[in-house]
Amino acid sequence: MIKGAIRLAILTACTACFGGPAVGQVDRGADLILTGDRIWTGAVDRPWARAVAVSGGRILAIGGADEMAAHRGPDTHVVDLVGAFLVPGFIDNHTHFNDAAELLLGVNLLDVADAEGLIRRVREARDRLPEGGWLVGGDWGAYEAWARGSAGDAGEAGGAAEAGGAKAAGVAGPAPFQPDRTLIDSITALNPALLSKWDRSVYLANGHALELAGAGCDWAGVECEDDVSTGRLTPQAADRVREAMLPKTMDQRLAEARAALARLREQGVTTIHDITGPAQLKVYQELRRRGELTVRVYARPTLDRWEELSGVGIRHGFGDEWIRVGGLKGFVDGIMGNSSARFYEPYLTSGERGRWRMMMNPPGNMERLIIAADSAGHWPQVHAIGDQAIDTLLDLYDRAIQVNGPKERRFRVIHTQVLGGPEVARRMADLGVIAEVQPYHAIDDMRWMAERIGERSRWAYAFRTLQDAGVLLSFGSDWPGTNASWYPASPILGIYAAVTRQTLEGTPDGGWYPEERVDVETALRAYTVNNAWAAGEETIKGTLEPGKLADLVVLDRDPFQVPPEELKDIQVLMTMVGGEIVYEREQGRER
Repeated sequence: MIKGAIRLAILTACTACFGGPAVGQVDRGADLILTGDRIWTGAVDRPWARAVAVSGGRILAIGGADEMAAHRGPDTHVVDLVGAFLVPGFIDNHTHFNDAAELLLGVNLLDVADAEGLIRRVREARDRLPEGGWLVGGDWGAYEAWARGSAGDAGEAGGAAEAGGAKAAGVAGPAPFQPDRTLIDSITALNPALLSKWDRSVYLANGHALELAGAGCDWAGVECEDDVSTGRLTPQAADRVREAMLPKTMDQRLAEARAALARLREQGVTTIHDITGPAQLKVYQELRRRGELTVRVYARPTLDRWEELSGVGIRHGFGDEWIRVGGLKGFVDGIMGNSSARFYEPYLTSGERGRWRMMMNPPGNMERLIIAADSAGHWPQVHAIGDQAIDTLLDLYDRAIQVNGPKERRFRVIHTQVLGGPEVARRMADLGVIAEVQPYHAIDDMRWMAERIGERSRWAYAFRTLQDAGVLLSFGSDWPGTNASWYPASPILGIYAAVTRQTLEGTPDGGWYPEERVDVETALRAYTVNNAWAAGEETIKGTLEPGKLADLVVLDRDPFQVPPEELKDIQVLMTMVGGEIVYEREQGRER
């Protein structure tokens, strides 16, 4: 464990660390020196060290403990990380911060399929929200549906997906959970509620929400018994109720964001590559103005906004070390969660091949977007999951390179989930395309992947194949996930997934397609060094080197020295951003 008083030492030393001097600063002595037996720097020329000196929010020096003597001044604090392990701050390549924030402060019902659980979760969310704040979403019954054997037909099929999947799996059991407003009315008198089932086929409104919307039994889609609404609504009726919602206040958005920031700090995440809309960008700006932003943001608008951004002089990298406009996110196909990712051959469960997303229409639209955005200095980073979708996107990237010629660009295939084979990885390497993958997907999706696509599963989440071909691996979480799965923000669990390819319970023995496992250093680099490069920020973060930002994470043990099955149990002891401690694990506290 870290020796006592580390929090006091670091806070005293770094009260003015944010906004510190730039690269090339004059050595005025370190604010802080951290020493330990093992420090992994991520730097090619010096991957290991025994001490790091921090000054003005940046790394002043790295090396042996004796080398730090030259940087020790009268006000320098020295902290010995006894038995701990220091690494660069983790960078998550794919978050939906706003969605996670809403779930953390609001109501998360993914694993709820009974009255007791619903009442408990709604009451907890009510206590977190300000008076009058809407309780929305929740997605009850998701895990219940998977347990019944759902093959995840297209979301538009609604309840048929659940019933059909259960039938296909030969699973008999009780009818799916169908709550009514009597369960929540008495505990939500001051908070209107509009909750959703996981497949969005049914919604549940409380009495307060129905009253605000003027919804009654005369409305189409409002279920009633004895002329009294049960609260259950069709999607169309729910849309009408939603019109009664007032815009979310900045105070509520900030409260949600604080909950999400706390979760990221606990996991050692110091930068996120976030799918960021205009409203969320304002939240980040306000948090920074108040001095509350504790994670750096590489904000990714959608690809169809390239012209609007370029028109006001914004291109890739616009911003500063805290908030920066990053790549532009596009979408080629759907997702594996509802069997809408696009394949050459049909799904074994549905007979369908998946679907193209809106940006692909009309024909030629995605090609136009990618070429134009690339020409204007933006970096398209596009979602593609099925084998046909990935091949199609590579064709489009190839076309953009041919049209616009050589230039600084770092294209990504977001998710890169199911390759057609190793030749696809080789083509990605030839084009210089980055594989933006989320390892936890593999250990979550393995439960139904073979059922849906059979032998094609061999090339799903093919981390080692991509690495061996020379493709840069970029790791992240996709936090908080989809309406069928919760993906944790923990890089530690992502590393565990990539190294073991086993569930958190340790199955299957040896891992799912174990030939696609990677080693610990590969996984660490994919969460630090590679993600900094993928964002064009390799000169300021990703490794522990002089002049770079002092974004650091202290772990309770060395991931290189624990058995692979114990990687998931590693704890973050401390997270530092810009030389300032933003999280310290309390002794005895459980994850």
